[in-house]
Amino acid sequence: MHFTIHDTPGVIHFMRLLSWLVLKLSGWKVVNVAPATGSYLIIAAPHTSNWDFPLGIAIAFHLRLKVYFIAKHTLFNGFAGPIMRWLGGVPLNRGASKNFVDASVEIYANSENLIFAIAPEGTRSSVGRWKTGFYHMAKGANVPLALAYFDFSKRIGGIGKMLNTTENIDADMQAIADFYEPVMGKYPNNFNPDITGTKNTD
Repeated sequence: MHFTIHDTPGVIHFMRLLSWLVLKLSGWKVVNVAPATGSYLIIAAPHTSNWDFPLGIAIAFHLRLKVYFIAKHTLFNGFAGPIMRWLGGVPLNRGASKNFVDASVEIYANSENLIFAIAPEGTRSSVGRWKTGFYHMAKGANVPLALAYFDFSKRIGGIGKMLNTTENIDADMQAIADFYEPVMGKYPNNFNPDITGTKNTD
């Protein structure tokens, strides 16, 4: 994978300290049930505001997780592209999602202790059902899903559950929906926890 802020001496230590300070002063509690080593795929929800991205980055720094996050390719246009990649960004063109799933599975197969992160909703607006590309990435790569969340009502965030995929996508998606159902995003009306559809798209 490409060089990121996590590989930049001095800067990463400053960012960890800054993240800890910001989270503490803003009253956020961070949780983490992920294993100390190994590869997995983080899904982050609810995604209801622009604050979710910096909050997620701060939590990752605080937890000392070297995370590569997957975001829509339009965020990498122009001068923002090098910055997004340095922060750990990997562009996702949803029009070529199936190729991206295959490519991600191959990257996992050739990597150790790799952590990808993705917001399954793909938008800050409410969606009826989540697209399942993230699920097929984890299943194809044989890595667990790490359910990360931002609960603005309790000011608690982090990785709250690890989930291994099974042969029953409906049951797995229901387990994910059950986990996120009580979580309150910054704008709760923009989050629909009924994500149990099995639409096979990204």
